[in-house]
Amino acid sequence: MIKIAIADDHPLVINGLKMILANSREMELTGSYHNGRELLNGLKNCVPDVLVLDIHMPGQTGDELAEIIAAQYPEVKMLALTNEDSVYYIKNMLRKGVHGYILKTTSEDILLDAILKVYRGEQYLETELKEKVIKDTLQAKKQISAIPVLSDREKEVLRYIALDMTSQQIADKISVSKRTIDYYRLSMLTKLGVKNVGALVKKGMQLGLID
Repeated sequence: MIKIAIADDHPLVINGLKMILANSREMELTGSYHNGRELLNGLKNCVPDVLVLDIHMPGQTGDELAEIIAAQYPEVKMLALTNEDSVYYIKNMLRKGVHGYILKTTSEDILLDAILKVYRGEQYLETELKEKVIKDTLQAKKQISAIPVLSDREKEVLRYIALDMTSQQIADKISVSKRTIDYYRLSMLTKLGVKNVGALVKKGMQLGLID
Protein backbone atom coordinates (compact mmCIF):
# COMPACT_ATOMS: atom_id res chain seq x y z
CA MET A 1 0.00 0.00 0.00
CA ILE A 2 1.16 3.51 -0.83
CA LYS A 3 1.05 5.62 2.32
CA ILE A 4 -0.52 9.04 1.73
CA ALA A 5 -0.58 12.08 4.00
CA ILE A 6 -2.33 15.40 3.39
CA ALA A 7 -1.72 18.88 4.77
CA ASP A 8 -4.58 21.31 4.15
CA ASP A 9 -6.45 23.75 6.38
CA HIS A 10 -9.82 22.96 4.79
CA PRO A 11 -11.58 19.94 6.38
CA LEU A 12 -13.66 19.44 3.23
CA VAL A 13 -10.51 18.83 1.19
CA ILE A 14 -9.14 16.37 3.73
CA ASN A 15 -12.46 14.54 3.99
CA GLY A 16 -12.73 14.45 0.20
CA LEU A 17 -9.33 12.78 -0.11
CA LYS A 18 -10.28 10.32 2.63
CA MET A 19 -13.37 9.29 0.66
CA ILE A 20 -11.39 8.92 -2.57
CA LEU A 21 -8.69 6.78 -0.97
CA ALA A 22 -11.27 4.66 0.86
CA ASN A 23 -12.08 3.04 -2.49
CA SER A 24 -8.45 2.49 -3.47
CA ARG A 25 -6.71 -0.87 -3.18
CA GLU A 26 -3.29 0.68 -3.69
CA MET A 27 -3.33 3.66 -1.33
CA GLU A 28 -4.17 4.46 2.26
CA LEU A 29 -4.33 7.73 4.17
CA THR A 30 -1.92 7.56 7.09
CA GLY A 31 -2.04 11.18 8.24
CA SER A 32 -3.96 14.43 7.85
CA TYR A 33 -2.79 17.80 9.11
CA HIS A 34 -4.31 21.28 9.22
CA ASN A 35 -1.14 23.37 9.43
CA GLY A 36 2.62 23.19 9.15
CA ARG A 37 3.24 22.61 12.84
CA GLU A 38 0.94 19.59 12.89
CA LEU A 39 2.55 18.26 9.72
CA LEU A 40 6.14 18.49 10.92
CA ASN A 41 5.23 16.91 14.24
CA GLY A 42 3.30 14.16 12.49
CA LEU A 43 6.18 13.29 10.17
CA LYS A 44 8.31 12.47 13.19
CA ASN A 45 6.02 9.52 13.91
CA CYS A 46 4.83 8.47 10.45
CA VAL A 47 6.60 9.24 7.19
CA PRO A 48 4.33 8.83 4.13
CA ASP A 49 5.33 7.81 0.64
CA VAL A 50 3.44 10.76 -0.85
CA LEU A 51 2.49 14.04 0.82
CA VAL A 52 -0.39 16.03 -0.70
CA LEU A 53 0.38 19.61 0.23
CA ASP A 54 -1.63 22.83 0.05
CA ILE A 55 0.18 26.13 -0.57
CA HIS A 56 -1.79 28.51 1.66
CA MET A 57 -2.07 27.37 5.27
CA PRO A 58 -1.89 29.09 8.67
CA GLY A 59 1.66 29.60 9.89
CA GLN A 60 4.16 28.15 7.46
CA THR A 61 3.24 28.21 3.79
CA GLY A 62 3.40 25.22 1.47
CA ASP A 63 6.61 26.33 -0.22
CA GLU A 64 8.34 26.83 3.15
CA LEU A 65 7.22 23.39 4.28
CA ALA A 66 8.23 21.78 0.98
CA GLU A 67 11.78 23.07 1.39
CA ILE A 68 12.01 21.72 4.95
CA ILE A 69 10.57 18.34 4.04
CA ALA A 70 12.77 17.96 0.95
CA ALA A 71 15.80 18.47 3.19
CA GLN A 72 14.70 16.35 6.17
CA TYR A 73 12.67 13.65 4.40
CA PRO A 74 14.08 13.34 0.86
CA GLU A 75 12.29 10.02 0.40
CA VAL A 76 8.87 11.71 0.61
CA LYS A 77 7.33 12.59 -2.75
CA MET A 78 5.32 15.81 -2.58
CA LEU A 79 2.26 16.73 -4.63
CA ALA A 80 0.92 20.28 -4.46
CA LEU A 81 -2.89 20.43 -4.39
CA THR A 82 -4.03 24.04 -4.62
CA ASN A 83 -6.29 26.66 -6.16
CA GLU A 84 -3.30 28.66 -7.43
CA ASP A 85 -2.78 28.22 -11.18
CA SER A 86 -0.16 30.94 -11.78
CA VAL A 87 3.19 29.99 -13.28
CA TYR A 88 4.96 31.73 -10.40
CA TYR A 89 3.49 29.34 -7.82
CA ILE A 90 4.05 26.29 -10.03
CA LYS A 91 7.74 27.04 -10.66
CA ASN A 92 8.32 28.08 -7.06
CA MET A 93 6.91 24.83 -5.67
CA LEU A 94 8.87 22.74 -8.16
CA ARG A 95 12.05 24.58 -7.17
CA LYS A 96 11.35 23.79 -3.51
CA GLY A 97 11.27 20.05 -4.19
CA VAL A 98 7.64 19.32 -5.05
CA HIS A 99 7.24 16.52 -7.60
CA GLY A 100 3.78 17.34 -8.88
CA TYR A 101 1.27 20.17 -9.04
CA ILE A 102 -2.49 19.89 -9.55
CA LEU A 103 -5.53 22.03 -8.88
CA LYS A 104 -8.32 21.37 -6.39
CA THR A 105 -10.77 21.51 -9.30
CA THR A 106 -9.18 18.41 -10.82
CA SER A 107 -10.99 15.13 -11.25
CA GLU A 108 -10.62 12.13 -8.96
CA ASP A 109 -8.91 10.15 -11.73
CA ILE A 110 -6.30 12.85 -12.30
CA LEU A 111 -5.61 13.12 -8.58
CA LEU A 112 -5.01 9.38 -8.25
CA ASP A 113 -2.91 9.33 -11.41
CA ALA A 114 -0.82 12.23 -10.11
CA ILE A 115 -0.23 10.45 -6.80
CA LEU A 116 0.91 7.30 -8.59
CA LYS A 117 3.21 9.23 -10.93
CA VAL A 118 5.01 11.16 -8.20
CA TYR A 119 5.24 7.98 -6.09
CA ARG A 120 7.16 6.41 -8.99
CA GLY A 121 9.51 9.36 -9.07
CA GLU A 122 7.98 11.10 -12.08
CA GLN A 123 7.11 14.79 -12.30
CA TYR A 124 3.42 15.52 -12.80
CA LEU A 125 1.67 18.64 -14.04
CA GLU A 126 -1.86 18.81 -15.33
CA THR A 127 -1.94 19.38 -19.09
CA GLU A 128 -3.26 22.94 -18.80
CA LEU A 129 -0.62 23.85 -16.22
CA LYS A 130 2.17 22.24 -18.23
CA GLU A 131 1.16 24.32 -21.27
CA LYS A 132 1.26 27.46 -19.13
CA VAL A 133 4.77 26.69 -17.90
CA ILE A 134 6.03 25.89 -21.41
CA LYS A 135 4.53 29.12 -22.80
CA ASP A 136 6.06 31.18 -19.99
CA THR A 137 9.47 29.56 -20.48
CA LEU A 138 9.42 30.22 -24.22
CA GLN A 139 8.45 33.86 -23.67
CA ALA A 140 11.29 34.28 -21.15
CA LYS A 141 13.77 32.81 -23.65
CA LYS A 142 12.53 35.21 -26.35
CA GLN A 143 12.99 38.15 -24.00
CA ILE A 144 16.51 37.06 -23.13
CA SER A 145 17.45 36.52 -26.77
CA ALA A 146 16.00 39.95 -27.61
CA ILE A 147 18.51 41.69 -25.34
CA PRO A 148 21.44 42.91 -27.47
CA VAL A 149 24.72 41.19 -26.69
CA LEU A 150 27.52 43.64 -25.97
CA SER A 151 31.13 42.55 -25.57
CA ASP A 152 32.83 43.09 -22.20
CA ARG A 153 34.83 45.93 -23.74
CA GLU A 154 31.68 47.57 -25.11
CA LYS A 155 30.04 47.35 -21.70
CA GLU A 156 33.11 48.95 -20.16
CA VAL A 157 33.03 51.78 -22.70
CA LEU A 158 29.29 52.21 -22.15
CA ARG A 159 29.84 52.64 -18.41
CA TYR A 160 32.41 55.38 -19.10
CA ILE A 161 30.05 57.05 -21.56
CA ALA A 162 27.41 57.05 -18.82
CA LEU A 163 29.93 58.94 -16.66
CA ASP A 164 29.94 61.65 -19.37
CA MET A 165 33.51 60.93 -20.47
CA THR A 166 34.58 61.90 -24.00
CA SER A 167 35.91 59.37 -26.51
CA GLN A 168 39.44 60.69 -25.97
CA GLN A 169 39.15 60.42 -22.18
CA ILE A 170 37.90 56.84 -22.47
CA ALA A 171 40.66 56.01 -24.97
CA ASP A 172 43.29 57.30 -22.54
CA LYS A 173 41.63 55.43 -19.68
CA ILE A 174 41.76 52.00 -21.32
CA SER A 175 44.85 52.59 -23.46
CA VAL A 176 43.34 52.38 -26.94
CA SER A 177 42.94 54.88 -29.76
CA LYS A 178 40.10 57.40 -29.97
CA ARG A 179 39.17 55.80 -33.28
CA THR A 180 38.64 52.48 -31.50
CA ILE A 181 36.32 54.12 -28.96
CA ASP A 182 34.36 55.76 -31.78
CA TYR A 183 33.99 52.31 -33.36
CA TYR A 184 32.65 50.85 -30.08
CA ARG A 185 30.25 53.78 -29.77
CA LEU A 186 28.87 53.26 -33.30
CA SER A 187 28.62 49.51 -32.73
CA MET A 188 26.57 49.99 -29.56
CA LEU A 189 24.28 52.54 -31.20
CA THR A 190 23.57 49.97 -33.91
CA LYS A 191 23.09 47.03 -31.54
CA LEU A 192 20.76 48.91 -29.20
CA GLY A 193 18.87 50.57 -32.05
CA VAL A 194 19.31 54.15 -30.85
CA LYS A 195 20.54 57.33 -32.57
CA ASN A 196 22.44 59.30 -29.95
CA VAL A 197 24.52 58.93 -26.81
CA GLY A 198 21.73 60.03 -24.46
CA ALA A 199 19.41 57.34 -25.81
CA LEU A 200 22.29 54.84 -25.70
CA VAL A 201 22.86 55.40 -21.98
CA LYS A 202 19.12 55.29 -21.24
CA LYS A 203 18.65 52.03 -23.15
CA GLY A 204 21.73 50.55 -21.47
CA MET A 205 20.25 51.30 -18.04
CA GLN A 206 16.86 49.85 -18.99
CA LEU A 207 18.49 46.60 -20.12
CA GLY A 208 20.69 46.37 -17.05
CA LEU A 209 23.88 46.81 -19.06
CA ILE A 210 24.96 49.68 -16.82
CA ASP A 211 25.17 49.24 -13.05
